[in-house]
Amino acid sequence: MKWSLAIEQFQNYLRLERGLSPNTLDAYSRDLKNFSIYSQGLNETCLTVDKDLIRSFIQTLSKEGKSSRTQARMRSSLRTFFIFLKEEELIDISPIEGIATPQLERKLPIYLSIQEMNSLLAAIDRSQSQGERDNAIVETLYACGLRVSELIGLRMRDIYRKDEVLRIIGKGNKERVVPIYEKALKALDIYINEVRVHINPKKGFEDHVFLNQRGGSLSRVYIFKMISSLASLAGIKKKIGPHTIRHTFATHLIQNDADIRVIQVLLGHESITTTEIYTHLEQNHLRKTLLKYHPRGL
Repeated sequence: MKWSLAIEQFQNYLRLERGLSPNTLDAYSRDLKNFSIYSQGLNETCLTVDKDLIRSFIQTLSKEGKSSRTQARMRSSLRTFFIFLKEEELIDISPIEGIATPQLERKLPIYLSIQEMNSLLAAIDRSQSQGERDNAIVETLYACGLRVSELIGLRMRDIYRKDEVLRIIGKGNKERVVPIYEKALKALDIYINEVRVHINPKKGFEDHVFLNQRGGSLSRVYIFKMISSLASLAGIKKKIGPHTIRHTFATHLIQNDADIRVIQVLLGHESITTTEIYTHLEQNHLRKTLLKYHPRGL
C-alpha cells in the first residue's frame, strides 16, 4: 500500500470512526506525513515499518531539538495509525508496541489570580455592542472552563436557562453538561437579547451563540487577540489567551477545595492524570506563600 493511500484512508478512519476534532485530525495527519517522508527516504512502505525504523525516527526528532512533548505526540499518532492498519488486517503486529513514550517535562500552565481575572473583565468596554459580546465570551469561559473550540461551537439550543447549565460538545464529539452561574447567564442574556438579535446570521450559523459582525462564526484568532488586548489594558504582564482562562477556572476551584474528580468532569478530561496538573499549581502557590511569609523562608 502506498503511503498516500494509507494516509487518506487513515484520515477517513479518524474522522468517521474515531470522531476526532478537525484540529486533532490535522495534527495526526501532519505527524504521519512527516513519518512517511522519513520512511520513503529509506524505501520503506507503511507495511514494512519496524521498531528500529521508528526508534531511528524518534531519535532524529530529538537530535533536531524537538521537545519531549512533540516526540510523545508523534508516538501517539503512529500508535493510532498502526492500530488502524491492524483493524484493517493489513499488519499482524504493531511495530510501535514496546517503544517507550518519551518522559514529558511537567510544565505548569499560566493562570490568573482572582484580582487579575476581575481586572480582565473590568477592562471590557461594555458601552459598545461588541463589548457586550466580549463580556459574555469571557464570563462564559471563566464560568465553565471551556476550550475555545467549545465556546465557538456553542449553540442557542445548548443553553438551558431554567436549569442553569450548558450542553457542551467537546473533543471527539463527547457531550457533557456544565453548570453556569447567574452572573455569566446574565451576560449571555444581555448579549443575545440586546446585541445578537440585531445581527442577521449567515446560512448555517442561525443557531450559533457567538457571531461576528457579518453573522458568521467567530474565529479562534479573534478570541485570542481580544483576550490578549484586554490583558494589556488591565496591566496584566502574563502572556495569556482563552486557554489561560480555562486554567484559571480549574485552579480557582482547586484553591477553594473542589474535588479533583468533579473538576475532571467539568473540564471534559478523559484521564484524571490530565486534571492533576492543577493540584501541582496549588502546591506551587502554597510553597511560594510559605517562603514569602515564613520568618525563616526569607
